[in-house]
Amino acid sequence: MNRVKNKVALVTGGASGIGLSAASLLAKEGAKVVIADFNVEGAKEAAATLVNNGYEAAAVFLDAGNASSIEAAVNFTVERYGSLTVLFNNVGLTNLKKDLDILNIDLDEWDRLVNVNLKSILLGSRFAIPHMQKAGGGSIINTASMAAFASDQIRTAYGATKAGVVNMTRNIATQFGKDHIRCNAVAPGLILTPAAKNNMPEEMLAIYAKFNALPYHGEADDIGHAVVFLASDESKFMTGQTLQIEGGHYLANPTIADTNNWLASL
Repeated sequence: MNRVKNKVALVTGGASGIGLSAASLLAKEGAKVVIADFNVEGAKEAAATLVNNGYEAAAVFLDAGNASSIEAAVNFTVERYGSLTVLFNNVGLTNLKKDLDILNIDLDEWDRLVNVNLKSILLGSRFAIPHMQKAGGGSIINTASMAAFASDQIRTAYGATKAGVVNMTRNIATQFGKDHIRCNAVAPGLILTPAAKNNMPEEMLAIYAKFNALPYHGEADDIGHAVVFLASDESKFMTGQTLQIEGGHYLANPTIADTNNWLASL
């Protein structure tokens, strides 16, 4: 308890999944938390649940594709709690029907994903950093993805934007470290958020499980706990890093699973 006591955290995309886990765990560890989401009713419900359990939380609408909305969410946080010391830039989009290969990707979708997945992190940080400077420091945490480090048949824009998140994280860390502002990222693999559970068929989950080093899939709290660590002073000498939290899925030679099955059949 109290690992982030007296810190003020803004969590974008906080109404569900990884964002909700992080917001809840930050609040339970002592932070004052603002949950920002396009689904503002979901954000309000999440904040109310935390408040009803004795924690400090509020909700605000956020359109991560709109600069004014991002600035308004930052300003709301500062007006509500007096400062801003933790920013979890968590909003991210993907579209399996339009974000295709290089020849077939919808170029409007490319622009949309660059705007939401990458530019929103630049803007969130840009609006938050002056408040962190005034507070004497802070921690910015960005949601990247293992798609930043591995290619795919599709999701060209998603992978490119998440690779950009990794690099932007390092730039923010370099540019504002002397102000006691740290910036790190988390790169989830497959995480069983409600969206993943609802949209991924069992056959696809089995394929992912086959290539995991660990015999199970990740849960939202596996990322949420990492966010708390990066927000806390436990990670005070850590900046510019991306934590790859993916169950060892990308760890080994990709032939190992099939080779093991072949050897077992001999």
